[in-house]
Amino acid sequence: MGLSRFCWGLISAVALFLILLHPPFLCLGIRSFPKTGGLTDIDFRDHFGFSEAPDYRNGVGCPLTTSSSVDGVTSCDPTLVHVAMTLDSEYLRGSMAAVHSVLRHASCPEHIFFHFIAAEFDPESPRVLTRLVRSVFPSLNFKVYIFREDTVINLISSSIRSALENPLNYARNYLGDIIDPCVSRVIYLDSDVVLVDDILKLWGVKMGEGRIIGAPEYCHANFTKYFTDSFWSDPVLTRVFGSRNPCYFNTGVMVMDLEKWRAGHFRKKIENWMELQRKNRIYELGSLPPFLLVFGGNVEPIDHRWNQHGLGGDNVAGSCRALHPGPVSLLHWSGKGKPWVRLDEKRPCPLDYLWEPYDLLKGKGKVQHHQRQEQYAFG
Repeated sequence: MGLSRFCWGLISAVALFLILLHPPFLCLGIRSFPKTGGLTDIDFRDHFGFSEAPDYRNGVGCPLTTSSSVDGVTSCDPTLVHVAMTLDSEYLRGSMAAVHSVLRHASCPEHIFFHFIAAEFDPESPRVLTRLVRSVFPSLNFKVYIFREDTVINLISSSIRSALENPLNYARNYLGDIIDPCVSRVIYLDSDVVLVDDILKLWGVKMGEGRIIGAPEYCHANFTKYFTDSFWSDPVLTRVFGSRNPCYFNTGVMVMDLEKWRAGHFRKKIENWMELQRKNRIYELGSLPPFLLVFGGNVEPIDHRWNQHGLGGDNVAGSCRALHPGPVSLLHWSGKGKPWVRLDEKRPCPLDYLWEPYDLLKGKGKVQHHQRQEQYAFG
């Protein structure tokens, strides 16, 4: 009996050792959250201070879904529009407003499937966030994936703003691995955006041969400022652009061909640049420069109306900004200043009032939510 126990103990120890040696899984998927503790969806929603969103339905001419399950439409349905976003405590209010804006302006809201990436060790667990999304958007098609932060934590270098060092900012690098393999295309959106146009128009962008991502490009921007002098003085490193003519693009709004992404191993290409950055500092920003290095000069250009970015001001002061000239389909508060924070502090910028109609947080909840944000930031 003693020998038997010893053998089983040895086997268990070896199995644990092998698990620890195995590369970490990127994520787990959550489709639903059981109603525990006797809390109804209303109780759960009220606890966080959110209102239930209106129930948006398809307009005339929307296609019929071809597949469904007990939990709703499956992510493999070919008629769906796929949107990926991160989901975390600090930007939760922004995420809810972004989703609300997408549904409000969509011609076929029932055909939109959201893929939310939540951090494993968020102050609010991914399962709690899943339950909250379901209570605020009862008819939403979505799935929450648990992002293993240790997947990327050792690759992150310091940035000019601490918020840019959040591991969840790098989740977009892993969408090809995280999202269900049957999903061949996705629109990635940051949590500080609102749409004022039908997302189906953005989904319909045609990708040219060899193009992996599509985004608005800004070729008038000074591209050199996104990298250090040591990068530009190294003839081997600068050779990465070859004959390409790289332009700045913002990674907060991207159409991504996940089939080509997976086949071309672009996650690894981005990681290679992040590893180099740890050894020889070649940029100051967070997750943006590796994308510029890999894709700059080979991006499918999308109309600027789909990313009116920079509305949060710069990364230090967060000063007020005006809209860029031209039409607007998407507003993006990239930069330090966030509209919900400035509105709560009663020092909003003029454009923050364009974000406010999509805010689903109720009056009392806004105070509590702001207090929680301060706790996460300073506690």
